[in-house]
Amino acid sequence: MIAAHSPADVRAAVLTARTRGLRVAVRATGHGTFADPSPDTLVVDTSSMRSVLVDPDRRTARVGPGATAADVVAAAAPFGLAPVTGTDGTVGLTGFTLGGGHGFLARKHGLAADNLLRADLVTADGELLTTRADRRSELFWALRGAGGNFGVATSLEIQLHPVTHVFGGVARFDRGLASHLLQRFAEYAMPDELNVSIVVERGAVAVRGVYAGGADDAWRALTPLFLEEPFEDTFRVMPYAETFTIGGTAPRHFDLLREVPVDALLDVAECADAVEVKRWGGAIARGTSPAGHRHVPFSVTVDGEQPLREQVTGGTFLNFCKDPARTHSAYTRVCLNRLLELKHAYDPENVFGVGHALVVTNAARELAA
Repeated sequence: MIAAHSPADVRAAVLTARTRGLRVAVRATGHGTFADPSPDTLVVDTSSMRSVLVDPDRRTARVGPGATAADVVAAAAPFGLAPVTGTDGTVGLTGFTLGGGHGFLARKHGLAADNLLRADLVTADGELLTTRADRRSELFWALRGAGGNFGVATSLEIQLHPVTHVFGGVARFDRGLASHLLQRFAEYAMPDELNVSIVVERGAVAVRGVYAGGADDAWRALTPLFLEEPFEDTFRVMPYAETFTIGGTAPRHFDLLREVPVDALLDVAECADAVEVKRWGGAIARGTSPAGHRHVPFSVTVDGEQPLREQVTGGTFLNFCKDPARTHSAYTRVCLNRLLELKHAYDPENVFGVGHALVVTNAARELAA
């Protein structure tokens, strides 16, 4: 392992790996989903590169690869701004963004990948490149959803949004309402500001998430999902930083859904700690980066041994993909073809092939055909 404190250190580490015939993996905050690297892999530790520089006039932030979501939120908050983040403040914002980045603000402001403005990275040949929409635009496109495959990011510039407070929390209802609540959720045309999910737990069914706006509008948006009085309700106005306390579901199994199969979901919930159904859409569906399958309206996350085997699309989302063998299914056919071409151009020897590698396999050929 080599500890990197600067882009020059990252470049030196990549060149060292190439000289020794090693692959390269990155460790920043420790949330990466790749397994322990093999002896032929050099790990570049970027955890000390935690700088966050906010430009309040442009509503942007320059973020080091070791900075966590909480670091960026804390730096942006004094200016009345916030980034798109996930549910855990200890997750590195760089890996989160390059993997797609679904979070509470995503239906309103797009995935984290859609809010990437610039990326600096060291490529497989040791070159330090800058990419943005008007500079190496093809590589920039690829980084917004499959970024770990093309180099080691040394800095990101991201868009911030004028968000100081949101209305968020969890409301729990009698478990017997699960079927009705899932059906209502499937039919409800939620405003983009509302990003809540339905979570079927062992002894309850919950509405969990955030409304990106004020309390009055939030209650109007939530009312169709409150079929009766909850026995627990923590929804309130909160600083954006407190959304990290709302919680999430461990993604032991994650799949995308074209519809909400209520009976099948309840069957799986019988032997799981939690089954969470999210609605995508909104600004997510309007983005152009390769992250995820944007046209798919729902997803299911199962914290349990048994995945939902029917009614799933077969697609996944890179941030939630626990099985590296499913990496290719995180993209549409058109995006996968384009990504494989770019992978061959920028990393033909698969130097950055630890974990979610874009390599030409039989499975990849079938998906891309």
